[in-house]
Amino acid sequence: MVVNVKKLVKRYDDLIALDHLSFSVKEGEVFGLLGPNGSGKTTAINCILSLLKYDKGEIEIFNKPMSPTAYDIKRDIGIVMQNVAVYEELTVYENIDYFCGLYINDKILRKDYVEDAIKFVGLEDYKKFTPKKLSGGLLRRLNIACGIAHKPKLIILDEPTVAVDPQSRNKILEGIEEMNRQGATVIYTSHYMEEVEQICSRILIIDKGKAVATGTKEELKEMITLGEKITIEAYGVPEKSINSLRDLPNISSVEYKESILKIKALKGKNNLESVLEFIKNENIQFANIYSELPTLNDVFLEITGKELRD
Repeated sequence: MVVNVKKLVKRYDDLIALDHLSFSVKEGEVFGLLGPNGSGKTTAINCILSLLKYDKGEIEIFNKPMSPTAYDIKRDIGIVMQNVAVYEELTVYENIDYFCGLYINDKILRKDYVEDAIKFVGLEDYKKFTPKKLSGGLLRRLNIACGIAHKPKLIILDEPTVAVDPQSRNKILEGIEEMNRQGATVIYTSHYMEEVEQICSRILIIDKGKAVATGTKEELKEMITLGEKITIEAYGVPEKSINSLRDLPNISSVEYKESILKIKALKGKNNLESVLEFIKNENIQFANIYSELPTLNDVFLEITGKELRD
């Protein structure tokens, strides 16, 4: 295992931030770490990195106990946190060279590594720029280059695509997938479920400091009751028909607004067929019909709930 967390407990006075949290990350995985705001994701990452003391539990990285002085382990870890952390007075090249130099002493090798990182994130035309001259997307890419220039075996990315344009987001995600293909193990946190669904091979959902579900995206989707979402563009549907539709077997909810019927069905066969037969028998006029299987977002909301978090 690259990361092995066992029964981790972290308290802040009366608040339990991590409640006997256990999980493992296998070599070569892109491991998604999901949870609502305040669920304990960032606390868990800080504990893994030995940036935060915890009350109970064990953490091993590369099959060795992790500690604040485990510098041999830390040399093989790359960190890209949510808040951009670069030096404003240094250029793009100088920033990457500085952070790479914390791990790589050989100047010739470091130069090669810095050039590789610049090429990797697509900043070749911005080497002499200072951070204040970069757009948000370019700044995020610089932040990633600083975290991965020393070619770590384990890379931890905490919300790396926050507030960037679609082009930069796509470039970042492609970069993460390429790093993984080159052999890096990745821990990835994000509130963008489509990103996690796209790049993560296995996913852990935590809530209130506890592991509540883990598995591949396919395995997680099998854990919830939602089978499919059916959307129908229909006209003048009477309230009586809507109520009758709700009474059909396997139908969990029906909403009708602005000529759009939104139907959620539980797992089972022939849900769409039953709905279409009902629409025909009720002589309801309709245009377009869409059927969609559950997404990771549906999984997340069903498992963690829909109430707002701080």
